[in-house]
Amino acid sequence: MKIDGFQFARSSSELAGVIDAAQLPRLAEMQCRTPGIRFRLKGGMNDRGKASLGMELSADMELVCQRCMQPLAFGLKIETDLELAKSQTEIESADDEVDRILASRSMDLAAMVEDEAILALPMIPRHEHCSEAAPGAVPAVMESVQPAKPVSPFGVLAALKQGRKKG
Repeated sequence: MKIDGFQFARSSSELAGVIDAAQLPRLAEMQCRTPGIRFRLKGGMNDRGKASLGMELSADMELVCQRCMQPLAFGLKIETDLELAKSQTEIESADDEVDRILASRSMDLAAMVEDEAILALPMIPRHEHCSEAAPGAVPAVMESVQPAKPVSPFGVLAALKQGRKKG
């Protein structure tokens, strides 16, 4: 679904629904499973008098714990206000903490929802306490252990060479 960003904001339009998982390919690539993301989008003017989109998202997601590699339940809940910008330069030159998005007459709603969901995901998803490590996973207590110094291939050759001289 596409919207005209500025028209949507000017007319204080509202949309609500669910973006199906099939429309969220980047989340799937990140090993994030969800049946879909519930959204509510409301156009309007923000407290600075600028056109904006108020967005509320929620979803039940399943991520992969990076400690034990097992499924990790994650409840997504976002409320954000995105100020509409006329150009990328306007976004880049802003010197404040306002979240902005490049507006157009054909803004892809699914891509906007997916962008906000990705930004809300934990950088390194993991359980508070993992019950069982996956095969090949490094246990948490071993993460701080320094690996043994690698053996030099030249040292191995030297040892072989010395072994031949003795025999």
